[in-house]
Amino acid sequence: MDISERLRDCTGFQWDAGNSEKNWILHRVTRVEAEEVFFNRPLLVTDDEGHSSEEEERFYALGCSNRQRLLFLVFTIRGALIRVISVRDMTKKEREVYRLHG
Repeated sequence: MDISERLRDCTGFQWDAGNSEKNWILHRVTRVEAEEVFFNRPLLVTDDEGHSSEEEERFYALGCSNRQRLLFLVFTIRGALIRVISVRDMTKKEREVYRLHG
């Protein structure tokens, strides 16, 4: 099953309190704003092979919030839940990729 199908099967989000707080303190991104990315288009997702393991597959996503804030996310899927690990503003290079492929 590809990542698009897996995301369609997800029913919600799971947050680690430490990651949620870290994302707010370091990048001023709320849980709600991070979750919005998964409902907006375009959404570009690819495997994070460097940080995936046999126990847990990780992914990168480039997308935008409802305020059109361009965000980079690292996440995994646990059961039917998306677990956001990290979220921040896109870098200049990531914005170029997003605009080119989005």
